[in-house]
Amino acid sequence: MLSKLFGGSVVGLDGVIVEVEVDLITRKLPNFTIVGLPAKSIDEAKERVRSAIRNSGFEFPDHKITVNLAPADLPKEGGGFDLPIAVGILAAAGIIDKSLISGSMFVGELLLDGTVKKVTGVLPLLDCAEKKGIKQVFVPAGNSKESVFFQKIKVFPVPNLISLVLHFQQVKQLQPYRGSLKDIIFTSGSEYDFSFIAGQDKAKRALEISAAGFHNVHLYGPPGTGKTMLARSFTTILPPLDKDEMLEVSRIYSTVGLLPDAGFIGQRPFRNPHHTTSRVGLIGGGSRPKPGEITLAHRGVLFLDEFPEFPRTVMESLRQPMEDGFVVVSRANGFARFPSRFILLAASNPCPCGFYGHPKKSCTCTSSAIIKYRRRISGPIIDRIDLNVEVFDLPVEKLLSSGSGEKSQSIQQRVIKALEVQKHRFKNEKIKFNSEMSSDMVKRYCKLDAEAEALLNSAVDKLNLSPRSYFRVIKISRTIADLAGSDNIKTEHIAEALQYRFSEQFGNM
Repeated sequence: MLSKLFGGSVVGLDGVIVEVEVDLITRKLPNFTIVGLPAKSIDEAKERVRSAIRNSGFEFPDHKITVNLAPADLPKEGGGFDLPIAVGILAAAGIIDKSLISGSMFVGELLLDGTVKKVTGVLPLLDCAEKKGIKQVFVPAGNSKESVFFQKIKVFPVPNLISLVLHFQQVKQLQPYRGSLKDIIFTSGSEYDFSFIAGQDKAKRALEISAAGFHNVHLYGPPGTGKTMLARSFTTILPPLDKDEMLEVSRIYSTVGLLPDAGFIGQRPFRNPHHTTSRVGLIGGGSRPKPGEITLAHRGVLFLDEFPEFPRTVMESLRQPMEDGFVVVSRANGFARFPSRFILLAASNPCPCGFYGHPKKSCTCTSSAIIKYRRRISGPIIDRIDLNVEVFDLPVEKLLSSGSGEKSQSIQQRVIKALEVQKHRFKNEKIKFNSEMSSDMVKRYCKLDAEAEALLNSAVDKLNLSPRSYFRVIKISRTIADLAGSDNIKTEHIAEALQYRFSEQFGNM
């Protein structure tokens, strides 16, 4: 008595279809074996499945049971195989018609009373199922909202094992999930707004440019001047996620179990890891590679407060992801490629005590301490930061002024308008933002006026800009021109971009 159906496993961020074969052999001593490189959590499924079947009112077969998870060379883990194993046993025992489950996919963890528990990684499994042509997928009721993007498959929410058996016995049919995207987008109001921040016009302008082109930013200045407030408010001027980006980000959060009850991530991520975060915590890793903070910040913001306090090895590990937009984590058990298209928003003080150059407070740091502190941020990392802005301490009368700032909503509208220009520009490319342009794309899409080109060439000589910095200045200028509604890059656009590449505190940016 053999039954076959499909389950699924997540490798990295990708779903993989797993064929579940269940064989019942009579006239053999009762035994229950699972083969196919199962992890400990899957081996423990034997006890969960046995109790769930009995507590659901069905007789557990008193035979030799062999469960094979194919392909056999793929390591498998998690509780999501409980449901397909239980259904396979019931089908092999004749309680469910085997022909009705053939070609269907099942995902879910069973509690001892037969309840189907919510699991992680359902979204990438649904994506894989749709691409493989599977027409029916049965998932825990708590995961049903993750199916809204997949219109080519029927996704059935399963509350418990009994309801699934009754469905296949055609006693009481389960209904496929029917939901619209607007019902499940995760949205929440923000307590931050640019209008709440007095002054700091240059920093706000830099963040607007960053949002409009996805450029990296470094804010530096004394403690208490509003760097963190600016960073927290930054998300309020970012454009909303489009459908493809929402799916990208939601796949990541589904895999690590951080997807909200709404079923999808509807806002750009904002990740703020502490400076004691390890390299694995930031980049990703583990014996079986899992994504880190840079991947959780994909299509959003990675805010590194107290930037120089991060360990040098952790900071330097950002180089390749910032440049390539992805990171490859290799381990003995395999490797995984994680996306990492994020805006790096770094904040730092000018010195260890924070008051070097302050007009009213004295710095207590020695010269050697200041130099050592600044050297914690290496040249290659600095070279990858597009916009460098000093945040000044404001007088009391400026802080108490009301209505001094433009609302985030109006800034966001300018950002969205600039991004519409980029969407049209890159419609035949595989990129979305100006910051992602290659050197060849810069030559094709960034036309400089003669005066602008002369100014840039002069700046290269005087500021000793690296080739990377040269192209980054042009990309920033392209974004500034987009915000201004200009087809060509003009002198004023180059001049403004150059202001953000030079820092008296941390050297040539």
